[in-house]
Amino acid sequence: MKNLIFAVLIAFLFLSPVLRTEAQSGTDKSSSSNSGTNTGTSTSSSSSNAFDTTGFPQWAKDFRRWDIIAFGVFPFALFFTTVATDLVRWNDANGMSMSDRRYAPWPLKSAGAIEMTTDEYNKVLLQAAGVAALVACTDLVIVLIKRNRERKRIESKPKSSAVIEIKPYGAPPEDAHDKDETLSDGESGKN
Repeated sequence: MKNLIFAVLIAFLFLSPVLRTEAQSGTDKSSSSNSGTNTGTSTSSSSSNAFDTTGFPQWAKDFRRWDIIAFGVFPFALFFTTVATDLVRWNDANGMSMSDRRYAPWPLKSAGAIEMTTDEYNKVLLQAAGVAALVACTDLVIVLIKRNRERKRIESKPKSSAVIEIKPYGAPPEDAHDKDETLSDGESGKN
């Protein structure tokens, strides 16, 4: 049974890049056949290699951001909660005396140090997960506040706002082309 699970896992690991590439490629076979040169192989543009997230709802994008931040913060939170727990244990055991460093945190531990119990490790894991979730929730709240402020700012603009169009320097205005055409017809540009 163990060999069967191992074989399925290895097969999945070998097939997942192929399936992921096929799912994310988004190549359109009709556009590649209409390209003018038919070489028999379909070539995809570089823009089709990027994963497009426009089809996902906003809550799914927000959850994905929360997920990435929570899992990214977790290792740091685990390290700092472990050090904090070791410092508390060291203070409770002997008042952080350097003469007895059996309970000292990682860089100060001596040989024969007293390790945390399973219950203490579980508490550290839960505290680290809580800190990571708290940081991710804080980021989510900040992003939602910024998004709502921007939406309100855009909605508060009057409907008849002036639209400023930026054109390259030296480009003739659109009206100049019309004037040149009328002048070439033999009319004077003056009224």
